[in-house]
Amino acid sequence: MMTDLDADYPGRRDFLSLSMALAGGLLLGEKASAKEMDAGMPMPRTKAPGAGRKVAMLVHPRMVLMDLVGPQTIFRILGCDIYLVAKTLEPVSTDVGISVTPDITFEHCPKDLDVLFVPGGLMGSLVAMEDQQTLNFLADRGAAARYVTSVCTGGLVLAAAGLLNGYRATTHWGVADLLPLMGAVHDTGRVVQDRNRFTGGGVTAGLDFGLMLAAQLCGEEAAKHVQLVIEYSPQPPFRSGTPEEVGPERMIEERKGRVWMDGQARQASERAAARLGLQTGTVNQGIGHPLT
Repeated sequence: MMTDLDADYPGRRDFLSLSMALAGGLLLGEKASAKEMDAGMPMPRTKAPGAGRKVAMLVHPRMVLMDLVGPQTIFRILGCDIYLVAKTLEPVSTDVGISVTPDITFEHCPKDLDVLFVPGGLMGSLVAMEDQQTLNFLADRGAAARYVTSVCTGGLVLAAAGLLNGYRATTHWGVADLLPLMGAVHDTGRVVQDRNRFTGGGVTAGLDFGLMLAAQLCGEEAAKHVQLVIEYSPQPPFRSGTPEEVGPERMIEERKGRVWMDGQARQASERAAARLGLQTGTVNQGIGHPLT
């Protein structure tokens, strides 16, 4: 019997099977093929909506694993070709002690990318912001990529590469005031799109970011399907996920624990601005536009 969901999206049942197979492939490594999966697993007939879409995801030491894995899972379910790219193929450390092994170097990463993505992790981002090889790679691939994207403090890295100059963008609240130093216009949205730039706020915004970009890449129905597969319907136990929700008194206390690293971030941003030939002055206020 055909359900409303089946009628709503032709091939949905096959796509569901494919989604589960591809999501399972995350455990086998990004380049796991159908032949490498369980021989007893029935393979669906439907072509994945993201087939042939090239997604390059920068991996850098001390990145936040969730920044990477949230969007990666979404792109994987869509069936995109995912490249975990770094300077070398050596395993990369993350915030939770789980290493990620890149599968391609800067030199060999495709140039005709659909998506260029940078995850966050503040201390790792600060190193990437001053690594000329990383910045050159991002600037080169970003000039031709269909979408140039980031989550969390990955936005600072994009900005340091000159890829957010003149664009509305967001990043983690802790360093959002630094974006204008490098030519971006800080927007307080959870996910911000400005032309072909997609930037997400801190950590968990990566899921919202991934689904919104999925809709751009493969259509809204495919994105809705992925949202259902990952059962994304957040109901946080507390309203304390943004500075606005916790209020100014709590933020004063939170900022006290960030003085040193926020100072390091400001210095790195000022040096990036100097390299980009931008004047560092008064930081502009966020304009607060939602995703459009």
